[in-house]
Amino acid sequence: MCRNITTLRGLEPHATDEEIEAAARQYVRKVTGVQQLSDATREPFERAVAQIAHITAHLLEDLPERRRPPATVPPLRRPEVQERIAARSAAG
Repeated sequence: MCRNITTLRGLEPHATDEEIEAAARQYVRKVTGVQQLSDATREPFERAVAQIAHITAHLLEDLPERRRPPATVPPLRRPEVQERIAARSAAG
């Protein structure tokens, strides 16, 4: 099990497209071992991320509601991560 992928089912508010894509990206990185994209890996890597994100979104829609919320807060919802993202966007 990849420890970096957080549970998205049962979040309130529901998982965002950004959170689903981040989980898909982490999964594809883990199973492929690709950490840095090259011209040879970019297209198949991004296609896999899009497909897995699409399937994950449908899976989350189809599953029944959880009785308990996940035990951890997804990284994209943590204030310190939001600050880093905002700083990167402002600098970029």
